[in-house]
Amino acid sequence: MGLLRTSTVLGCTILSGMAALSLTAACGSEQGGGSRTVRGAAAQVPAADPRPYADADAAFGLDVLKSWCGEDKAANVVFSPSSLSSGLGMVHLGARGRTAAAMARTLRLPAGDPLPGLHARGRSFEGLGGKDVTFTTSDQVWSDERVTPGKAYLDRVATAYDASLELLDIAGDPDGARKTINSAVKKTTGGKIPSLLPKDSITKETGWVLTDAVYLKADWATPFKKSATGPEPFTTAAGKRIQADMMSRAGMFGHAEAGGWTAVDLPYKGGRLGMTALLPDDAGSTGCPELSAATLRKVTSALRPARLDLHLPKIDLKSNEDMKPLLTRLGMGVAFGDQADLTGLSAHADKIQFVRHAATLRVDEKGTEAAAATGTGIGVTSAPPAAEKKIVFDRPYLVLVRDTRTGQPLFLARVADPSAS
Repeated sequence: MGLLRTSTVLGCTILSGMAALSLTAACGSEQGGGSRTVRGAAAQVPAADPRPYADADAAFGLDVLKSWCGEDKAANVVFSPSSLSSGLGMVHLGARGRTAAAMARTLRLPAGDPLPGLHARGRSFEGLGGKDVTFTTSDQVWSDERVTPGKAYLDRVATAYDASLELLDIAGDPDGARKTINSAVKKTTGGKIPSLLPKDSITKETGWVLTDAVYLKADWATPFKKSATGPEPFTTAAGKRIQADMMSRAGMFGHAEAGGWTAVDLPYKGGRLGMTALLPDDAGSTGCPELSAATLRKVTSALRPARLDLHLPKIDLKSNEDMKPLLTRLGMGVAFGDQADLTGLSAHADKIQFVRHAATLRVDEKGTEAAAATGTGIGVTSAPPAAEKKIVFDRPYLVLVRDTRTGQPLFLARVADPSAS
């Protein structure tokens, strides 16, 4: 499988100049459908362990989950921690001073030079696809052709995210640029995210857009039988009793009971990726999940093979959200305000205009199909033996799709009502 990479959307006030032409001459360009591609020079960096950045993405993802759930305790939540952190991480590479510090805290980034760890994180994605698993991810910097990021920034995003620069006529045709970006995201996500950026999100005052897109389609190592799926009771986060479309299968699963959670791990074909379903032990709990990164590590490290009778709802979740208010609450407000310093991207970079994130997650008898994209805008200036334990996911629970080798969280969801999208 070929690996693609895309990132978040940035917007800056457009200034006239020859920066785009001179940078193209320095780095080389190629003509494409209405845009020109410029690629920075990826640096040789020391070998690094991707797991600290996977841990950071998990901690950041759980922070996002808690804050998002706090907006509506009865709603489903679905997003991609890896996509959101990649999109914002590309912005962070251009941040300076207080802005960089606030973004690093919010993203839970490890201390020190981020390039080796981010490069290792990107390389770890390359092993996720295979014969039975489709996995694509793409990071891209989009710039108005009149203003481009500095070469040093392009070198850094090429090293950390394998991202190149696409030059567009944003100032002359902002909606055309929006459609071009949406089309690229739609292609990477298998058509699941057709309109990441809504109408009027990109304006003449938008200079750069950074996008991250990810798509996953994976079959269970052992599928569920459709004949074993049927309605069973489920108590939603709103306290309503409904009949959920519940899959069931008896067999061997990864299982853990730790830190107030019961976890069941379902591997996909190939063995590298898995989905962990996490049920709070408090049967009366319908509020927002209280799950820390430390507790998640404790639970996943405690997973052991066990014979279970598993009952798990089918789900088909979707989201498309403005993440600016949520990220402001988590401590990134300075990046959206007049004191923002993103001059590492360009001397003319102003503040982040917007952060959009969209995601889908479908879980059924065959496996999982999921997609997500992030955009950030910156302004310029056979029959098994009988099971030993029955586990029924009959109340709000969490779903985590992860790389079992590094712990990288690809998708995270809170299922408050499996009958709703």
